[in-house]
Amino acid sequence: MEVCPRCQAPLERLSLGDVETVACNRCGYANVPVDHESEPEDAESWRDAINRFYEN
Repeated sequence: MEVCPRCQAPLERLSLGDVETVACNRCGYANVPVDHESEPEDAESWRDAINRFYEN
């Protein structure tokens, strides 16, 4: 049986169709690859937000 790399609890094998992964019920670990990179959004200034509020 596989154990969680975080807390050493037994991992549960989950599958949906052709996709399969393992997860830990104790700490929430899931062996799911993710992409944490994103494009930064341009933040709206307070002045622009207030002007947009009063325009509507």
